[in-house]
Amino acid sequence: MQADPAPLILASTSRYRRELLQRLHLPFEAVAPQVDETPLPGERPAALAQRLALAKAQAVAALRPGAIVIGSDQVADLDGQPIGKPGSHERAVEQLQRMRGHRVVFQTAVSVVRADRHFAQTLLAPVTVSFRNLSDAEIEHYLRTEEPYDCAGSAKCETLGIALLDAIDSDDPTALIGLPLIRTCRLLRAAGLDPLLP
Repeated sequence: MQADPAPLILASTSRYRRELLQRLHLPFEAVAPQVDETPLPGERPAALAQRLALAKAQAVAALRPGAIVIGSDQVADLDGQPIGKPGSHERAVEQLQRMRGHRVVFQTAVSVVRADRHFAQTLLAPVTVSFRNLSDAEIEHYLRTEEPYDCAGSAKCETLGIALLDAIDSDDPTALIGLPLIRTCRLLRAAGLDPLLP
């Protein structure tokens, strides 16, 4: 497979996703997608993550049809109920109190869209996370230290958040941080861009 001259765009403003995509050593730009992230009535977390990942990629691809566009979304799934980004300290406390002692599936979806080739595919990378039975004091210290208010389920596992957990079960190690790179590479190859042949 030859290198593809099509520009690569990450349809995201997330610094976590930017940092992950940089690991592939591919030149790319980040563009903010204009997408309403409100769940549909009765929408399950996995379906929500997949719908939003595709919607983000499509929104940017509509503006740049010659580009290869990556969209991604993550929704925490506690017993079928979606848990998104807390946005505030109070909501983060509530989220972690609900999740302590439970297994939570972080549904991380990635989409790649290339409008000029009518290419659009989405893959889901579920990550099962076992939370410790955290004390209120532990939750408070973690939140004051990390301020993970822009992370789904208030879980920022790449730093102190790892201490919240008993176990992580995943076949795509970066999925919990926000962008499953194994699946991303699979979709990029399908779209005509092989990260190993820059």
